[in-house]
Amino acid sequence: MSRQRKLEVIQQAEDVTIGELVRLTDTRYSTLKFYTEEGMLPFQQAEENLTRRYKREESVQRIQTIKALRKQGQSIRQIKELLARQAQADPRASESE
Repeated sequence: MSRQRKLEVIQQAEDVTIGELVRLTDTRYSTLKFYTEEGMLPFQQAEENLTRRYKREESVQRIQTIKALRKQGQSIRQIKELLARQAQADPRASESE
């Protein structure tokens, strides 16, 4: 059984888990899992325990962007294309991918 970190700790952490992103962004776990599988939400994976870790600040910002675009009526395909163009324009944005 794992213990959850306190929200105050999560808000200061550099890396977070998908469950912690759920708490930070009020987004469903299945939605974040989908974004991850579609390549829209980059992560790093530690070999020893296979836990995916997300850069907190970048991931929260990316999720907010995706939510805003979805609210504007953009499709997942359109959002993926936009994110890919942004990554090409700013290579630093995709360093963790």
